[in-house]
Amino acid sequence: QVQLVESGGGLVQAGGSLRLSCAASGRTFSNYLMGWFRQAPGKEREFVTAIAWSGSGTWYANSVNGRFTISRDNAKNTVYLQMNSLKPEDTAVYYCAAKRGGYTWNSALYDYWGQGTQVTVSS
Repeated sequence: QVQLVESGGGLVQAGGSLRLSCAASGRTFSNYLMGWFRQAPGKEREFVTAIAWSGSGTWYANSVNGRFTISRDNAKNTVYLQMNSLKPEDTAVYYCAAKRGGYTWNSALYDYWGQGTQVTVSS
């Protein structure tokens, strides 16, 4: 089992920045590919970004590429999501997720999920 706890969400004006953190406990964190997903009201959960267990590979949704940066610190069992140039359409609950094996954007293939943290971007 892997337990994931997100933090860092909040209210920010358009153009601002936030940094989300996801702290993991349980099984060896470094064995897992980590991802961030988000879900806006009335919409399906969507892929945002993912990072390989080593940190050497990262993947981004087109909508956030160039604005968001994912990183991880395996010594601290933590993955981060730096969000810059935020837009109102980035408003959503952001979820951290973990899976063994290679990259996928498919949320159904992730094994563990956090409870989510709300990000609200005002215009």
